[in-house]
Amino acid sequence: MSTESADTDADEELRERISNFLRRNFPQIQMHGGSAAIQNLDREAGEVTVMLGGACSGCGISPMTIQAIKSRMTQEIPEIDTVHADTGMDGGSEGMAGGQMSPSFPGHEGDGDDADEGPEAPF
Repeated sequence: MSTESADTDADEELRERISNFLRRNFPQIQMHGGSAAIQNLDREAGEVTVMLGGACSGCGISPMTIQAIKSRMTQEIPEIDTVHADTGMDGGSEGMAGGQMSPSFPGHEGDGDDADEGPEAPF
């Protein structure tokens, strides 16, 4: 039983370090209306899955944020060898891949015909 308790304590301590890492290194996630949460942690395998939600879903910059999280977390937290990150969209960690969702633009209601087209090219 004491081994199980020690494992639970170690898991909780590592979860706390990962959460603090995300808050400290990526405050822009929360500042821009997004969220980052640990979905799964396998301390023995050195793997963590982070779910980006809120405004991160559909954000064109989320693939870069995911790459930065993967790169920096494995450098700063030695127990973590592999980071899986996802925006919760069907496209997985590729952000807007597959065109399932386009980002929302405040004040743009769109009439349905060309709502996701964007501005016309000048050429």
